[in-house]
Amino acid sequence: MVVPHATDVRDHWYWRPGWGVGSRFYTWHITFDGQPEVAELADRYRDVLALQPSLDIIPTQWLHLTMQGIGFVDQVDRGQVDAIVAAARTRCAALPPMKLTIGTPHVDPESIQIALAPAEPVRQLRAAIRAAIADVWGPDQVPEPAEPYTPHMSLAYINTAGPAAPLAHTLATAPDITATAVIDSCQLIVLNRDDGMYVWEPYATVPLGP
Repeated sequence: MVVPHATDVRDHWYWRPGWGVGSRFYTWHITFDGQPEVAELADRYRDVLALQPSLDIIPTQWLHLTMQGIGFVDQVDRGQVDAIVAAARTRCAALPPMKLTIGTPHVDPESIQIALAPAEPVRQLRAAIRAAIADVWGPDQVPEPAEPYTPHMSLAYINTAGPAAPLAHTLATAPDITATAVIDSCQLIVLNRDDGMYVWEPYATVPLGP
């Protein structure tokens, strides 16, 4: 079932404050390496989404679930980043691995997103990451608001402003499929978008559970 959330869409690739060519950003993601069902699901949607030139389709290796930013590399002390990672290891050890079901795509104002369920374990993980940042910087210095936050995986980014209806119609022709992912870690990455896609280098992997 397709849920057409947006009525109009806009170009995702405008430069947000602080960003430009060469920018590098520390952020926490769940990535989907080693998740064959997720890769297969993305492949099946990719065939349909490729019919829309207003979409930049995300390659399988860059599929992700956005969690929580820390800051730009040139503005954050690396020792503090390492302290945040250490605090995250302690806090995430108390969380069990999670089993997520991925399905139900919809049109967001800047992307094609796909829902994840259950959302609560992802929210708990993000809360643990935010608490780890607070352990190092204090609770008033955690970047990014806690809400709104809706766990999702994007399949494509929108590169042209216009109505959402054609994109929703395209999604309506896609197969109704789901995938299961077992998540046992989260990743701190160094993100960039120099070439019109979010790509990254891994910085640290933090396991869930003891």
